[in-house]
Amino acid sequence: MDLAEQAARLREKIDYHNRLYYQNEAPEISDTEFDKLFRALVELEEAHPELRTPDSPTQRVGAPPVEGLEQAKHGMPMLSLDNAFGEEELIAFDERIKRFLGLPLEDPIEYQVEMKYDGLSLSLTYENGELVQAVTRGDGTTGEIVTHNAITIDDIPLKLAIDLPGRVEIRGEVVMLKHVFEAVNKKRVDRGDQAFVNPRNAASGGMRQLDSRLTRERRLSFFAYGFGAVEAGVSLPGSQSGQLDMIRQSGFSRASQTWVCASIAEVVKVTEQVLAQRASLDYGIDGVVVKVNEVARQRELGNTARGPRWATAYKFPSEQAFTILKDVGCQVGRTGVVTPVAELEPVFVGGVTISRATLHNYEEVKKKDVRPGDTVIVQRAGDVIPEVVGPVLDKRPNSAQPVEPPTHCPVCNTELVKEEGFVAWRCPNKKGCEAQIATQLIHFASRNAMDIDGLGEKQILRYLELGWLTDLPSVYRLKDHEDDLMNLDRMGEQSTKNLLAAIEESKTRPLDKLIFGLGIRFVGERTARDMAREFGSLAEFRRAHYDQLIEIADIGPTTAGEIEAWMEDPANQEMLDEMIALGVAPVESAAPVSDVFAGKTFVFTGKLEKFAREKAEELVGMMGGKAAGSVSKKTDFVVAGPGAGSKLAKAEQLGVPVLTEDEFLEMLPPDVSLGEEFGQTLF
Repeated sequence: MDLAEQAARLREKIDYHNRLYYQNEAPEISDTEFDKLFRALVELEEAHPELRTPDSPTQRVGAPPVEGLEQAKHGMPMLSLDNAFGEEELIAFDERIKRFLGLPLEDPIEYQVEMKYDGLSLSLTYENGELVQAVTRGDGTTGEIVTHNAITIDDIPLKLAIDLPGRVEIRGEVVMLKHVFEAVNKKRVDRGDQAFVNPRNAASGGMRQLDSRLTRERRLSFFAYGFGAVEAGVSLPGSQSGQLDMIRQSGFSRASQTWVCASIAEVVKVTEQVLAQRASLDYGIDGVVVKVNEVARQRELGNTARGPRWATAYKFPSEQAFTILKDVGCQVGRTGVVTPVAELEPVFVGGVTISRATLHNYEEVKKKDVRPGDTVIVQRAGDVIPEVVGPVLDKRPNSAQPVEPPTHCPVCNTELVKEEGFVAWRCPNKKGCEAQIATQLIHFASRNAMDIDGLGEKQILRYLELGWLTDLPSVYRLKDHEDDLMNLDRMGEQSTKNLLAAIEESKTRPLDKLIFGLGIRFVGERTARDMAREFGSLAEFRRAHYDQLIEIADIGPTTAGEIEAWMEDPANQEMLDEMIALGVAPVESAAPVSDVFAGKTFVFTGKLEKFAREKAEELVGMMGGKAAGSVSKKTDFVVAGPGAGSKLAKAEQLGVPVLTEDEFLEMLPPDVSLGEEFGQTLF
C-alpha cells in the first residue's frame, strides 16, 4: 500500500468513526483507539504535506492565528424576521398571509415550526460538495469570513454526504450546549480564567477568534436550518421540511428539530409544547420560527424591505429579570478558590426563585462593576447556574461602592494567594481550612462520586462541628461514633444504621467514582472514567505519571500536571493508605455483567417514576448496552415517562420503538433482581 492510499484509508476510517460518535451516538471503538488513528494520520501528513487534503479530519484541530477577519457578501441576504408575541399575533400573522394570497381566512395553510436557537448565525458555502467558506450573518448582506473556525466544529461536514453540484449555501446557528458551557466555565474558573457570561456570548466570541485552536477548545455545535443561495441547476425539494430532510442527508447531524403543522391552531399547540420543554433543553432558545412550508407559496409571498413575509419569529418570555444586589459575599471551594457570590432580593426567573447567583471571580466583579445596592440583571437558562449579567447604571444609588477582593480567607483567615497566570484568589490552607474540608467531604459523598445516602451537606457540617469528621478517611471512622449518632436529634437507631450501611457500601464503588470523589483539581467525571479504564486498579492509578496521563484522551498538559502533583504529595498518598486500611476497595472493572443489551442504544426521557434515570442508564451499561442523551436513527429504544417531549417526538418521527418503564423492565433477564435500590444488586 503506497502512502497516498494509506492516508486515504486513515481519513476514511476517522470520518466513519466520527459519524458514529457525533451523528449516531454509537461509537464502535474507544477514545484511545480513535486517538491512535488520528495521531497516525497527523504524523503521516506532517511527514508528507502533499498528502494533506482540504477535507482531512486533521484540519479540524485548529491552526495558528490569522491576521484578521476579512469580509464577504452573502449570495443571498440573511434577512431579519418579524416577531410575534402571544397567540393573537400568531393568528394575525396567519391572516396576513391568507389576505396576501387571496385565500379565505378559514382555509388552513401548512407551516413548519423550527427552534429559534440563541447563538450566532452562520452561512456555509459548498462547491461541488466541499466546504469552501463560512461567513457570519454580519449586517445581513456582508459578514466576516470565519472558515478557519468553522472547520473546527464537528457538526459541520467538510464534505457533503450527498451529491449537490455547483455552489450551495447552507445556513444555521452556532451554539454552545448548556452542559458544555457549564463544563468549560468550571474549567476556566478552576484555572483562574474569566468565566463566559452565557452560552451565546461564548459561541459568538468563539467564532470570531483569530486563533482557531481557541475556537476548538470551546466545543461548539452547529444546528442547520435551511438553504441560502443555490446555483442554478441545483434541484431542491418543494417544501421547507423536505429541504431540511435533504440537509440532514447531507451530513448535518444537528439539523433543526421541526414540526409540520396543518394549521395555525396546530402551530399554537407546538409553541406551548416547546415552551414547556424549554428549561430541559441542552441548548438555548428564545422562541420558535414559523415558516410557510410550501416553497412556491414562499416565493409568491416574497419579502418586505426587512424580512420574509412567509416567516415570523414567535418570541418566548425573557429568562432575565431585574432585582436588587443586597451584598457580595464569598465562598471557599474544595480547591481553595474564593468565589464572590451575589446576595439578591429574591426574584422569579427561568422557572425558579433566585436569591443567590454566581459572580465567578473578582476580576469578573471588577469588569461588570456590580456594587451592593445596584439594580442588576439576573439570568438563568435551564440548568445553567443563575448569574448576574450586569448593573443598571441609571438606577445606581450614590452610596454604592466598588467591591474589593478579600485579602484573607473568610473561614480560616489564611492570607490568600493568586497564582501566576490565574485570576482567582485561593486559600492555600488545604488541610486546615474548614470550608475546603467541608466542600471536599460534600463532593466525596455526593451521588456522582461515592453516593453515600444520608451524608448530605447538613449532616457533614454538623459532624465537622462535632469533630467527628476531619478529612476523607474520617468518613469511614464514623462507625466509632455510632452511639453518639443515635442520640442526635432526627437520627435515632434506624437512621444511624442506614447511614453506616451506606458508608460501608461505598467502600466498593467503581474505581472512577473514587477517583472523581477525591476532588483532584480539573478531574471531572469523564476524566475519572477515562483514567479508571486506563489504569484498571487503584494501585496502578496511584503510580500514574505525567507521560502516561498525557496519552489519555482529553487530558491536556495542565490537567496531567495537576494530577501528577496530587500524586506526588505525600499527604495524599498517606490519605489513600489510610482509606485502604479502613476497607476502601473500589471495583476495578466496569465490564458488563450481561450482554442482553449488547449493541443496543437506549434514550431515557420524561419523568421516570419507578427509578432514577442515572440508575437506568447504569443498568443499560451493565447489560452491555449504551445510554445516549439524544435520539438518532441509530437509537434502538426510547424509554418515555410522563412529560416526555422533544425526544419522544423525534423517536416517533424516526420510527424508533418507544417503551414504557414497565416494558423496559420486562426486557431484563428473569434472573435479574433490582433490589430495594435500583441498580445496586443485579444478580
